[in-house]
Amino acid sequence: MEYTFYDFLALLGSLALFLYGMKIMSEGLQKFAGDRLRSILTAMTTNRVTGVLTGMLITALIQSSSATTVMVVSFVNAGLLTLSQSIGVIMGANIGTTVTAWIISTLGFKVDISAFSLPLLAIGIPLLFSQKSSRKSVGEFIFGFAFLFMGLNLLKVNAPDLSHNPDMLAFVQNYTDMGFLSVILFVLIGAVLTMIVQASAATMAITLIMCANGWISFELGAALVLGENIGTTITANLAALTANTQARRAAVAHLMFNLFGVVWVLCLFEPFLNMVDWIIADFMNISEAGGVAVSFKLSAFHTCFNVCNVLILIWFVKFIEKTVCKVVPQKEQEEEYRLQFITGGMLSTAELSILQARKEINLFAERIQRMFRMVRDLLHTENENDFNKLFSRIEKYENISDNMEVEIANYLNQVSEGRLSSESKLQIREMLREVTEIESIGDSCYNLARTINRKRRGDTDFTPKQYEHIHQMFQLTDDALTQMIALVEDTHRQVDVNRSFNIENEINNYRSQLKNQNVIDVNNKEYSYQMGVHYMDIIAECEKLGDYVVNVVEAHSDVKEKKA
Repeated sequence: MEYTFYDFLALLGSLALFLYGMKIMSEGLQKFAGDRLRSILTAMTTNRVTGVLTGMLITALIQSSSATTVMVVSFVNAGLLTLSQSIGVIMGANIGTTVTAWIISTLGFKVDISAFSLPLLAIGIPLLFSQKSSRKSVGEFIFGFAFLFMGLNLLKVNAPDLSHNPDMLAFVQNYTDMGFLSVILFVLIGAVLTMIVQASAATMAITLIMCANGWISFELGAALVLGENIGTTITANLAALTANTQARRAAVAHLMFNLFGVVWVLCLFEPFLNMVDWIIADFMNISEAGGVAVSFKLSAFHTCFNVCNVLILIWFVKFIEKTVCKVVPQKEQEEEYRLQFITGGMLSTAELSILQARKEINLFAERIQRMFRMVRDLLHTENENDFNKLFSRIEKYENISDNMEVEIANYLNQVSEGRLSSESKLQIREMLREVTEIESIGDSCYNLARTINRKRRGDTDFTPKQYEHIHQMFQLTDDALTQMIALVEDTHRQVDVNRSFNIENEINNYRSQLKNQNVIDVNNKEYSYQMGVHYMDIIAECEKLGDYVVNVVEAHSDVKEKKA
């Protein structure tokens, strides 16, 4: 029986069903969890041990380390997980994926996992047509879960069967008697096969069949398993191609973790296999009974490899983090001035996209405060060259703020076209308002810089008294920006909104006081009328900036009140 083009299409179709199930399940989970997702993930990854346990649990449930690592990369990309937390979850995912091998070894193919898919669909369909958004999200999660299991089963069914392809079997057997070179070759074959199939569970099933039927030895089966652990990392790295630097680092950490494990196990290959033999024969008391013992030995090898690797590397999470940061450096010129959390590609889902946009708005607000502080520095920059450089940088930030407003707004408009809960749609409207007001703050900062530049081109300077008043106004404005950022980034509703309104009142009162005093000082000839104009332009622009800050606070507070 030849492996036809139809069989190849069936394999691709099985992979498509698996990936679609993974996507639907992930979207359903994100919609159901919503804003709670951040706190849930943070609670589950409080330290490296709980992170490992989280990765184990998720992967054991969905039977795919690829699915887990792709989700982890997307969470890092959205800023839900830190790089350090993601490394722990990825370590756990490597242990969790070994459950598949034990299920196949214990139950063989007598129990069809995909048989549970149809009852799951029966449970999910009423929820899918529910009017309540949370129930509908649970229904989508169940549907995705069922499709994922069906896809995994079909991958196993449609993978090339060497028993019906003697030519392919003969090709494999030609390379089984080259000693340690055969082991290296089969590591490469396992890696390539898993890269093609994109499901380590499916390739593990193929490996177990080959060993159980005696097509290859246990040693070469173990080499295939090592290769599969490298191949499974390609999925997350493909997903991270369109992601930000932190997400790419998480994917590279997964690759480094598995590569390190394969290298040290190959160095101790024979002793490691002897340890597995001892565990199966003596500790688990499983005798050689044809292919049964071999499949158990292969499952034990897979588990021992990943558990030992985690036990070794769990103490070096910080070192791994530093290493991947050097391997995937932050490109300042490229990333400093573009969106860091919002990306397209396969990582974007509706509810998760809102969280990505929220992180981007937080970053936008921080950049605007940085721009305002450049304006403060500009006021006291004496050197002509330094002044021009700083003024050009402020101009550049003005262009950045314009671009960020457009890009975030366009992104939020695209997200609003997806399937969203009514609460999320309201949240998007308020976030659009926040983005507009933050961009207006950037305009005010640029206006301040231009006023300082005009003043510098004149013959006279501000009086010490004027400088003192400007410093006081700048300090109040900076306090308002700091309070705004704290409020925008506040996820637990602990920041007092009234503090922002109190600062705004102080700014307004101070502006009115200085305006009246300015008229008196100009009449008393303490400084020229033109210098008074520059002076009041700065004071008035700071007051206008404070109004924009309050608008951001009000937009953000409306969301929190309605959600509460």
